[in-house]
Amino acid sequence: MKDEVKAAAAAFQFLSRIPVRMNLDFTPELMQKSTVYYPFVGVCIGLILWVAAVVSGFLLPALPASIVTLVVWVWLTGGLHLDGWMDSADALLSYRSRERMLEIMKDSRVGAMGVIACVLLLMLKASLLVSLIHQPVMMGLAIMPLIWSRFFMVYAISRYPSARAGEGLAAMFGTTPARYYKQSLGCAIAISIVLLGILSLIVYSSNVVYVTQAPVLIAFIAVPIVMWVIGRLAADRMSARLEGLTGDTYGALNEGLETAGLLMLTIVLHIAG
Repeated sequence: MKDEVKAAAAAFQFLSRIPVRMNLDFTPELMQKSTVYYPFVGVCIGLILWVAAVVSGFLLPALPASIVTLVVWVWLTGGLHLDGWMDSADALLSYRSRERMLEIMKDSRVGAMGVIACVLLLMLKASLLVSLIHQPVMMGLAIMPLIWSRFFMVYAISRYPSARAGEGLAAMFGTTPARYYKQSLGCAIAISIVLLGILSLIVYSSNVVYVTQAPVLIAFIAVPIVMWVIGRLAADRMSARLEGLTGDTYGALNEGLETAGLLMLTIVLHIAG
């Protein structure tokens, strides 16, 4: 049990700013075990954002409320995944050799493509939040992308080689046992089912006029599937160009899949509505 607590604490300390006070030795074994709890970190971040969205949506119009929620979102992750998104954009959109792309990722400076990619990503996230911010049940559904994007990072860590053999963050996770990926999948499924039950209960008990069970169920099924397909295509493409993945590409996958999940959710709700 003590090892499980340490692994969960490591996941929170690594992936978020959620205060978890525990002195840890971040060994490869602990980091690998911590991947089991990545979906749980995602749901905790999502629940905080849900509260932030409800409060800001009550006090503000849709656009500023969405920006406030997005600011909280970035703060909760410490910009960790955004950094990976920008570094990956700088490298992969440069169309250089594999070696040069890996050098670009290691450079602490951000280039033009990274800035452009970051701005466009945040604009898209903010615009998608605008359509959900004044609908608490829908914002609850928006937790799903945060759960499954973090699960996909675990899948990528387990299933793709490290582009830098023996180096970097990806190398620390490079030998992650398959059982951790399977346990993380079970964690993501269990959390999603509980979330579905809570949202369905809210819809049923409060007679919410703007949503029925149908879009909730459709989104519950469609969002993870679409994220999985997009994630596989993106990870395959990155791995083919880099001969593996890096810590930056894990972050890029998380950011991209969060946004893809929000986009799919918005599409489902727009069509159903």
